Amino acid sequence: MSRPLPLVRHFRKLKDPRINRRKIHSLEAILVIAICAVIAGANDFQQVALFGQKRKDWLDRFLDLSNGIPSHDTFERVFARLDPLTFQECFANWMNAWYARLTGKHLAIDGKAVRGSASPSKGFRCLHLVNVWATQANLCLGLVACDAESNEITAIPRLLALLDLEGALVTIDAAGCQKKIAEQIVAAGGDYLLVVKENQGKLYEEIQACLDRAAEKEFHGVRDSYSEKADRGHGRQENRCCLVIEDPAAMTEKDNWPGLKVIGMVQSVRTEADGKSSFHVRYFIGSKRAKARYYGQRLRGHWRVENNLHWQLDVTFREDDGRIRQRTAASNFAVVRRLALNLVKQEKTEMSVAKKRLAAALDTDYLEKILEI
Repeated sequence: MSRPLPLVRHFRKLKDPRINRRKIHSLEAILVIAICAVIAGANDFQQVALFGQKRKDWLDRFLDLSNGIPSHDTFERVFARLDPLTFQECFANWMNAWYARLTGKHLAIDGKAVRGSASPSKGFRCLHLVNVWATQANLCLGLVACDAESNEITAIPRLLALLDLEGALVTIDAAGCQKKIAEQIVAAGGDYLLVVKENQGKLYEEIQACLDRAAEKEFHGVRDSYSEKADRGHGRQENRCCLVIEDPAAMTEKDNWPGLKVIGMVQSVRTEADGKSSFHVRYFIGSKRAKARYYGQRLRGHWRVENNLHWQLDVTFREDDGRIRQRTAASNFAVVRRLALNLVKQEKTEMSVAKKRLAAALDTDYLEKILEI
């Protein structure tokens, strides 16, 4: 071996689940081959093993492969036994250290299903993951799998515990609009922006009533701000307006939400190329004292998690088409996908993610360049 890869040191906390007499291949080799393979286009364990076989001479420079390349069954067995919580923690710690050197503190949290992991005939529900996306840095900072019989409400607090929230704004859709989640964010030194829907019935009604009262008084005596934004692209036009009221009065729910300082509403009108229009209204609460322009930008930025993370995972990395049905293996392989996406995105060559993956498969010098970021 000429030298180790820098990424190896970030997974030293991860314990090898195998008994010593079964360790024909090192855990380091299994992880490194899997990460390199996924960067280079592999989407399952069979393809990971094939990459290892075809790039054995190159991998020999970094790894002890005296016992050859692990089989796809070996990859699957090891990933099925790795502790997913520790794996997720190692990933989050690495990304948080990386993120600390970058700019921007807007963290968007959203859930995503891995649909191909379901097996209705065996009664297996699909794996559901909650991801956190640093919108300005263009990085996935962490993920946590929802428990088999639970939902995002129990997973989000575990994900927040992995993150450095000091000075960050955390945005979450209505599924995460919970008092304990708001309290956890504020206690960790962050601020929240939570979308409010009918699942928080009393809060939802009070926000509507407060905005209606302010409008009836033409906002006299109300600390409010307003902003508008128009965008055109992909054959459609969207007009958005955001209204924020600071320190809303006559809201009994206000004291039940830690640090609540603003309520607001975003209205959007989207007109498609064929002339059809749609109208949407969203309400929200926030703990940061800021104007409508700030909140409008952050709500808009929240959906980068869909376009820059979820879309890439499904379209470029084929996550929804994956057929890894063992729950732990699917969860751990999801970590590798997100790590690979981060590494590829941070490499600055002007190419799409799909083209970078192809280039990494064809050119090991370029693959090394990605790995050493």
